[in-house]
Amino acid sequence: MKTPITTRRILQGLLFATSALVAQGASAQFSMVPTPTCKTPVPSGQDVEQEFRIDAARHLYSCFPMRVYRGKLPPLLYGVMMIETELDATGNVVNIHVVRKPAADEVAPWIIAMVKRAAPFPAPAKMVGGTVKYTETYFVDKSGLFQAFSLTEGQR
Repeated sequence: MKTPITTRRILQGLLFATSALVAQGASAQFSMVPTPTCKTPVPSGQDVEQEFRIDAARHLYSCFPMRVYRGKLPPLLYGVMMIETELDATGNVVNIHVVRKPAADEVAPWIIAMVKRAAPFPAPAKMVGGTVKYTETYFVDKSGLFQAFSLTEGQR
């Protein structure tokens, strides 16, 4: 004997299908990193990691101005990610270490790819050893726009 399909099961199926479509739509803006528009950076004159990361964030903003969230961020963010980036003496990315993963899995590879594509960063000319490791937090909106903690305009 066949079990009749109940209204509840139909609604559960529709809810599942809808949530899958919403999840796909939300991740579409993170499926690719646009071509960077940055120019060759001038060496950084900073000798402290906290100050250097401001130069690095400005460089990243100049590479992807179309992806920078302008103004105060909304109260609920789609993803927050913290990474430690290591640069060599010429500003090329040597290593990226994820310190804090974002809740939305698709944000992590997108941020990492964006940082890698923005290389070379300003050369850490005044840093000890000529290399630098700096930590930056990225705030990501569901629209696919971001702000770096070093240059954030805050939240509403």
